[in-house]
Amino acid sequence: MIQSMTGFGKATVTFENKKINVEVKALNSKTLDLSTRIAPLYREKEMEIRQIVSDRLSRGKVDFCIWIDKDETAAATPINPEMVEFYYQQINKIAYEKDISLGMDWSTILRLPDVLSRNEVETLGEEEWAAARNAIDCAIDQLIEFRIQEGAALQKKFLEKLDNIAGLQKELEPYEQSRVEKIRQRITDNLKLIPDVEYDKNRLEQELIYYIEKLDISEEKQRLTNHLQYFRDTMLLDEPIGKKLGFIAQEMGREINTTGSKSNQAEMQNIVVKMKDELEQIKEQVLNAL
Repeated sequence: MIQSMTGFGKATVTFENKKINVEVKALNSKTLDLSTRIAPLYREKEMEIRQIVSDRLSRGKVDFCIWIDKDETAAATPINPEMVEFYYQQINKIAYEKDISLGMDWSTILRLPDVLSRNEVETLGEEEWAAARNAIDCAIDQLIEFRIQEGAALQKKFLEKLDNIAGLQKELEPYEQSRVEKIRQRITDNLKLIPDVEYDKNRLEQELIYYIEKLDISEEKQRLTNHLQYFRDTMLLDEPIGKKLGFIAQEMGREINTTGSKSNQAEMQNIVVKMKDELEQIKEQVLNAL
């Protein structure tokens, strides 16, 4: 089933006093172009994170972000009671010895070195990483689901355009049948304008057949029909097919262009122009296909 390259996914899991948030966005790109923003605690897992994303998202310009929201009380810097006691004793002793009036308040104590400190070093445990992995997988699952929904809309659009091209190709048939007689009539009429000319009717028939064969578009029509069906069949494959659809669209364009070069009637050329317009819309949308 066809998927779009555009997608978005976000997931949040709670672990102890923190929320682990993961956000993944994807846009069009010929290859996988992955950029990451990773919270410091998880940077040691960056290579593993990149591998997870690249294994599941084969193409697209992907922006990956993982960050942490902590509980405000847990995030606050704690007061070091030992240092407060140490400074208080020292200040009182000096004030007593020097007979200095003590007018110290809490704001003064809190500004002293190491009173407010966070000395613990945060490390990534296996349980927390398992929670983070779960958030990553959920965000990617959501993005893939988004891609599938967008892909369904793409497929509907493609089928509409393929049907339009097939319908326009059928509109060529009446002009194909009538132009043979028109060519014959035009040549014989021009010969009649030349006075006292004699010509071999058998040779004229041979030349007409040669000329008509050069303008015949039967092979182009058959190949275009085959390409249209191949495009439909390819959309049903359960694999990335965007590049393959692009190649098929190119082959369709060659057959339509050749048909246009062989179409020596204004009505036929107008139909070919419409076919080119439908194909161009397919080519534009193929760029969005995974």
